[in-house]
Amino acid sequence: MKKHIIRLFSLLALFLGAAGCQKDFLEVQPQGEINAENYFQTADHATWAVNAVYNQLRAWDVIAFPYLAMTDIVSDDATKGSFPADAQRIATFDNFTYGPSFPEEVRVAWRGYYRGIFRANSAIEGIPKAQMNEMLRSRLIGEAKFLRAHYYFNLVRWFGDIPLIDKQLTEAEFYTKPRAPKAEVYNLIIQDLKDAIEVLPEKNQYPTADMGRATKGAARGVLAKVYLTIGDFVNAEQYALQVINSNQYALLPQYNRIFLPEGENSSESVFEIQATALEDSYNGATAWNMIQGVRGTPNLGWGFNLPSDDLIAAYEPGDPRRDATILYVGEVLPDGSGIVQDNPDILNERYSQKAWTPNHPGLQDNGPSNIRILRYADVLLIAAEALNENDKPAQALTYINLVRARARGTRPPSVVPALTTTDKVQLRQAIWRERRVELAMEQQRWFELVRTGQAATRLTPLGFVAGKHELFPIPQSEIDLTGGIITQNPNY
Repeated sequence: MKKHIIRLFSLLALFLGAAGCQKDFLEVQPQGEINAENYFQTADHATWAVNAVYNQLRAWDVIAFPYLAMTDIVSDDATKGSFPADAQRIATFDNFTYGPSFPEEVRVAWRGYYRGIFRANSAIEGIPKAQMNEMLRSRLIGEAKFLRAHYYFNLVRWFGDIPLIDKQLTEAEFYTKPRAPKAEVYNLIIQDLKDAIEVLPEKNQYPTADMGRATKGAARGVLAKVYLTIGDFVNAEQYALQVINSNQYALLPQYNRIFLPEGENSSESVFEIQATALEDSYNGATAWNMIQGVRGTPNLGWGFNLPSDDLIAAYEPGDPRRDATILYVGEVLPDGSGIVQDNPDILNERYSQKAWTPNHPGLQDNGPSNIRILRYADVLLIAAEALNENDKPAQALTYINLVRARARGTRPPSVVPALTTTDKVQLRQAIWRERRVELAMEQQRWFELVRTGQAATRLTPLGFVAGKHELFPIPQSEIDLTGGIITQNPNY
């Protein structure tokens, strides 16, 4: 069924390809030919348009080097990895020497996420024109709004004030949009997610063939994280508890099974990017596994985004999550197919076990693993943090201790012991630490450091400059294309 839905997501709507050449729209089209003006006629057209928005989630410019560099590598959880001379530009994220024109990853991420927004806008505006079932129409628009919120959420956290585009632009409007205050961007994100909540089904209401589509729980969970990010703890608590009380989700008993194929779309999955290695094409895959895979023997990837010494030191003694997250030289692969051999050209060699994938059709870049965007454990920790900030420490302890109990498993109570402190400051620090080790190497850490104000304290030894590096630079190419309408972030 996963392959079935991936094939659907990979059917790019024809009008999206046509939209890249605006001049073509001025020409008279032969009668009966599909174009941007007449595309949305049936339910299939509407579905394909939304599938195209999902499809962008797997694109290189959304989920590959740009994403890993601007989340894990730039944080204290990971280092560039691979050989020192390999893709040296990525080292600029290790030491905060990136700028508006170099390396290309910042520009590529900007382009990729706005491409997703463009596709979402096209679907949201076009679907009302189609002749179709009203319930399906509402659901598809809700999915598109959820995805638009996802794209904007990463962009606003990376760049701050950004152009806010919530409709299809005419040719005359290209490169005329100034940066909108981030508060306006968050308002759109929040409204999109609220709209999605109203019309999306719960996870168990989707047929199996639609597994992986956005759900009511996913919209509530992301909205809880949005409110946590902007410091609205009352609403963060409300929406996180709605996910918890929906009884749609549960922690998997074994932490080390979450990131294996059996953990995909499991009870713990709130939202994840669907991927698969198809036999006849690479259209269902991502490069996410390949970039982080073991480099050498067995040759599973490129060996970038290596867990850092600082991350290893963050785990409590005996915490099983460390070994479930980090794949060491000499360790047997999760499927028992081999042992990781030493590659002397790689410094501090160890790999992200969460990115490991078993043998699959095609070459390395036919990566088949779903990418976890929001897990139930994350929602439990959002609830814990919000409850603590709302002066409800006893309730907060309930949820963080659920996460810790799962980590401990059948081991003695002294391993990852239950927390008991109700001191607000101490519990806050404990929740932040728990979020780090629970969600390590899942592209969360950079956003956490900036959100909680820890970035300067944690990252200054690596080259971080307070008042500058909380945001990435606006790509110089975008400033140039707008003739200076878009301005640069401070101190770049």
